[in-house]
Amino acid sequence: MNKKQNLTVQEQPYEKFQRFGAESLTEGELLAIILRTGTQEKPALVLANEVLSLGKYPRTGLLGLHDLSIEDIMQVKGIGEVKAIKLKCLTELAMRISRSDAKLGLNVKDPDTIAAYFMEKLRHRKTECVYLLCLDSKGLILKESRLSEGSVNKSLISPRDVFITALREEAVNVILVHNHPSGDPTPSGADTDVTKNIEELGAKLDVPLLDHVIIGDNKYYSFRKEGLII
Repeated sequence: MNKKQNLTVQEQPYEKFQRFGAESLTEGELLAIILRTGTQEKPALVLANEVLSLGKYPRTGLLGLHDLSIEDIMQVKGIGEVKAIKLKCLTELAMRISRSDAKLGLNVKDPDTIAAYFMEKLRHRKTECVYLLCLDSKGLILKESRLSEGSVNKSLISPRDVFITALREEAVNVILVHNHPSGDPTPSGADTDVTKNIEELGAKLDVPLLDHVIIGDNKYYSFRKEGLII
């Protein structure tokens, strides 16, 4: 390869992909291929790097895309609504691929796999969301339901809603999952109290609570793992 050819490879992400594969590309080059075109003033690679610079520490680069709205992305001159929507769809696809991969090894008795299944779905959320897994007698998921969405630091977990959903789905066991937008999964006093209430009510209704998993930023807390649910 002569000097001119090498320069072309360095400047053109698509050709670099063809020659060396996706793993050789930077985050900016990967996004540039998704964007396809730039403007007369800015090639696609420049636009891509400007988009990546919008992320706020510590969630920078590609990870920062999860926190950006379409309007945020469109602040980059040369990024219109179509390109902004493409980039948001890209982050959604990445999340769904991650969840699909985690689901293949999902074991409801193993909090590691429950946390892996929900991690990408919940760790980017800016408000607390509560999910309920309704399980059959073999531990398979009958239904995954979002019960509520609260504020930045307060979820709305209602024992009544938990068991209305569980009984409607004829669940044999249930697992609660919610997130802490702060990134710290340590349970609050309210988390502990509501978990105890749901565990006690589940025992009376013969629909045991197997676990309550709190999702943080790449870490989690399991009441079962900590010995607080038997």
